[in-house]
Amino acid sequence: MNKELIEAINLLEKENNISKDVLLEAIENSLLTAYKNNYGRADNVKVNINRETGDFSIVAEREVVETVEDPMTQVSLAEAKLLNSKYELGDVVQFSVNSKEFGRIAVQNAKNVILQKLREAERNALYEEWHCREKDIVTGIVQRYVGRNISINLGKIDTILNESEQVKGEVFKPTERIKLYVIEVKETQRDPRITVSRSHPDLVKRLFESEVAEVRDGTVEIKAIAREAGSRTKMAVSSNDPNVDPVGACVGLNGARVSAVVNELRGEKIDIINWDDNPAFLIENALSPAKVILVAADEEAREAQVIVPDYQLSLAIGKEGQNARLAARLTGFKIDIKSETQARESGLLDELESGYEEGFEGYTDDPLISVAEEDAAEAAENEAAEGTEEPAAEQE
Repeated sequence: MNKELIEAINLLEKENNISKDVLLEAIENSLLTAYKNNYGRADNVKVNINRETGDFSIVAEREVVETVEDPMTQVSLAEAKLLNSKYELGDVVQFSVNSKEFGRIAVQNAKNVILQKLREAERNALYEEWHCREKDIVTGIVQRYVGRNISINLGKIDTILNESEQVKGEVFKPTERIKLYVIEVKETQRDPRITVSRSHPDLVKRLFESEVAEVRDGTVEIKAIAREAGSRTKMAVSSNDPNVDPVGACVGLNGARVSAVVNELRGEKIDIINWDDNPAFLIENALSPAKVILVAADEEAREAQVIVPDYQLSLAIGKEGQNARLAARLTGFKIDIKSETQARESGLLDELESGYEEGFEGYTDDPLISVAEEDAAEAAENEAAEGTEEPAAEQE
């Protein structure tokens, strides 16, 4: 071996991310294998490689004995004395082995050992690289459609975007670059198996992290996401800095930041709302853009009753129930939405309003009942107006 080999090893280490020590260890093992194949055993053999020059030596150790029974591991005292008169019985003599004496088959086997070790090292390096990118987004290049699945090139490795992880209606062209969310990386006997997605809710989260500096540094926190891929996403955000508006930070100047995410998601609509630890307020925000009259949220049962103005009922429910469905996923509550007329006719509104009055006096446990401050003020003003108008009519 020589410096050219060391340079080749250094190049492999740089390009394939394989440790130089691993490569040299593979060469050492291959030489031991070659020796064993040539002489039948190698338990008394050592291989030494100079990490700088690439020079190597193969040394077989033999014990000095009176009578030689195994010439591979023993040497007679007379022969040892010829090498060095200081040798005595029980000493160990080191004999240099010339690798040129190895047969063709032994050399071929050694080559196979090196190649096998290289493949294992490459697989391990690939797995370590991609395991660190699990739960993150990557950019892939579309190669071709395989049935209803899509073959994606990720650089040194390929993967498949399964039909179940695609967004309905999205069509890609070969060589097109797309963002993907890495769901899982599994180690296999071959290359690691990478599961990617375009429909996962966390894809939206990671896209906002890449576009919004406040989300990336933790100033703005994405608390929850509910997504119907290809159609609409609802995202609740909060700020750890009172001077930073979380919704404004995610929307950006003239909507630039949210537009970048929408473009990557090919026009998918994104609703960004303020997070609130009070589930009733959170549910009210989640039903945006619909206006809410009253919310009664039972934290233990994870159920909520919502009353909206008559003209807002269809907006609160959304097309095919989408708005209510996403709000339920976002908050984790089963939400029952009724119009004001329906609630009055069933007596539900009176029941919830009385419960709200109790809650207003300090009863805020189960069920938790809340109204938006402006709605509460408006309701109080209406009640006051009604209370003054009726007596006046009687006097007349």
